[in-house]
Amino acid sequence: MVWAQPIIFNLFIILTTSAPGQAASGLERMEESRKCMGTTLRLVVHAPTANAGRRALELAFARAEELNGILSDYQEQSELMRLCAKAGGPPTAVSRELFTVLESAQELARLSDGAFDVTIGPVTRLWRLARKSKRLPDQADLAAAKTLVGYRMVELTAQGRWVRLAKPEMRIDLGGIAKGFTADELLELLRKEGLPRSLVALGGDITCGDAPPGAKGWEVGIIPVPGEKGEPAKVFLQGRSISTSGDLEQFLEIEGRRYSHIVDARTGIGSTSQAMATVIAPRGIDADRLAKLGVLLPWEKAWAIVSRQSETRMRVVFPDGDGRIRMMADPGFPGQGRRSLP
Repeated sequence: MVWAQPIIFNLFIILTTSAPGQAASGLERMEESRKCMGTTLRLVVHAPTANAGRRALELAFARAEELNGILSDYQEQSELMRLCAKAGGPPTAVSRELFTVLESAQELARLSDGAFDVTIGPVTRLWRLARKSKRLPDQADLAAAKTLVGYRMVELTAQGRWVRLAKPEMRIDLGGIAKGFTADELLELLRKEGLPRSLVALGGDITCGDAPPGAKGWEVGIIPVPGEKGEPAKVFLQGRSISTSGDLEQFLEIEGRRYSHIVDARTGIGSTSQAMATVIAPRGIDADRLAKLGVLLPWEKAWAIVSRQSETRMRVVFPDGDGRIRMMADPGFPGQGRRSLP
């Protein structure tokens, strides 16, 4: 499908509303948003009482901050940064949370032949500075940073959860996977608090629990492709996660060329494809990490990896050589109108 339209992409629109059966269920819908992980964390719960809902929300926000203190590469005293400070030395024992994320990241790095690679930290640091200065990274600095990048230089030992970074000054950047994992952890916490009918949204990463009272799922509007007519496609999700990646908000534009904040670890260059990828998966960590492949790889290569994942669907929107917009989607991805995913 091709549209001859300007390349303008927007973020997801969450369309969750009070369902007709909510009052009869005796559950109270509660919602709150706070800043976390450099974006907005939005929680929606259906609780038996206001006190139960308030307690669960506070626990979830506290857990989010705890996870940020483990996985952040912005906080110098985070567990991740303490691990990076020991790069080049002996193996270090890490928490369950950090090991789980690194293990998942390494799996995808192998499958994508290094296109997705969390050791990209030294390079992404240069691109963050470039976005502030509006200048491309210095080529010599970029070349030096690239010598510190390579997923094969990360050694994981499951027994005891040991991690070793082979080269001094290596730096891990979990920006392409941490939010999805965090959403999974928060939803599990809310379930344990007796609130299975909950939703967690961290920026463009949304993880849905059981359906709201009287509804068949959490109603999510899919970003319309430029030029599409009618209402945006909608999907009802329960027990599923959905994530969008692309140069939607964070990018650098120099001399008419747009560089995404998503950096290809193989080249050290921010993606210039202007692609937008959306993935629906059973877990947030998978939706988050796999969506990056739709931006970093051609459709055929990305789909070859994504299609191996159970109950996972993907759509990628990108400009073709003629400046038109093309959409590629697997047959199971929700189309126009309303679709329900079990």
